[in-house]
Amino acid sequence: MSEQAFDVLIVGGGPVGLTLALALVQSARGIRVGLVDRRPLSVPRDARASAIAAGVRRVFEALGVWPAMEAASQPIKAMRITDSGAGDISRPLFLTFDGDIAPGEAFAHMVPNSVSGQVLLDVVSDRISVIAPATITGYGAESGTARLLLDDGRILTAPLLVAADGGQSALRGMAGIGVIANDYGQTGLVTTIGHELPHDGVAYEHFRPAGPFASLPLPGNRSSLVWTESAETAPRFLAMAPAELAGEIEAVMGSTLGAVTTEEKLVGFPLRLQIARSFIAPRLALVGDAAHVVHPIAGQGLNLGLKDVAALAEVVIEAIRLGLDHGSDDVLGRYQAWRRLDTSSMAAMTDGLNRLFSNDIAPVRALRDFGLGLVDRAGPLKSALIRTASGVGASGPRLLSGLPI
Repeated sequence: MSEQAFDVLIVGGGPVGLTLALALVQSARGIRVGLVDRRPLSVPRDARASAIAAGVRRVFEALGVWPAMEAASQPIKAMRITDSGAGDISRPLFLTFDGDIAPGEAFAHMVPNSVSGQVLLDVVSDRISVIAPATITGYGAESGTARLLLDDGRILTAPLLVAADGGQSALRGMAGIGVIANDYGQTGLVTTIGHELPHDGVAYEHFRPAGPFASLPLPGNRSSLVWTESAETAPRFLAMAPAELAGEIEAVMGSTLGAVTTEEKLVGFPLRLQIARSFIAPRLALVGDAAHVVHPIAGQGLNLGLKDVAALAEVVIEAIRLGLDHGSDDVLGRYQAWRRLDTSSMAAMTDGLNRLFSNDIAPVRALRDFGLGLVDRAGPLKSALIRTASGVGASGPRLLSGLPI
């Protein structure tokens, strides 16, 4: 039975796992990083895009991969927020966000998932050991080492194991870590559209009784759509022919972007709130969706995962430089303390926003629209909200400030 030893083992080859691998190999010369995935490691055929907030963009800048991503990205230069009830003809504009968080710095960029995946793979794949496709059949931690057992009999060992294997994380289950979960009874719908009129870098968020409907700008006259429907009504949209679906989308968006065409099949996924009861276990750290899944209403899912990367990479690299055990309870405890509050706060915010805006109760609508109007007229408050959403803060992991570890 063969055994391979590493300094860090990462399970999951998505953007969070790849970014962590890159941060580690760039910051610690000679570190042995193994990346395990159940599928062959390649760029998925994914036409979707992700909103990368300014603070997280700085992670990619510090790692040297942002220029390649930026070339195919679209900065979000402004946001327009409307609120409408069932059957409303007009969609009053209640809140606008314009301008940059700093001169020439947009608060977010839309980056195609295929581009970010390809850039990360190109930079990191020959600097790590890739074990894929591989199926994990067992996990254990004893005598200062984590062990993974694969279905072909191989054993992989490392002082630190990282679960970046998604919301249904097998490693989280093997470690006996439970979750706090709430099923929203909603379905998230995602597609890409082409449109007649230019978006000018503006993102639109239409709050409707079923949930938010977001139009996020992509390069050219194209936009990424992410919207929420009830689990009962979503199948109707998923079954629509392209022309019928385009008509439904235009009805929601009004004349904002003119005539619409769909560029890909509509995809749906169940929406839920899910937070791991612990982000760590002996010799194990959870990152990304393995640790937390939040409502997409604020577009913060991937950003939260990349913040995890910035925090975990920093505590691990600091421990290695000091000659300490980088998979010890003390080191992992610092990671959890760093990320737990931010994650809980974002989960509470997205949960609250979804509950507030996913209804058509007249008094609630009146109060929320009044609140949006107050925020729109309060310049300092709007600026603070933009900086919070962009992930830019006065303190935090060095990578979030664009600094190397």
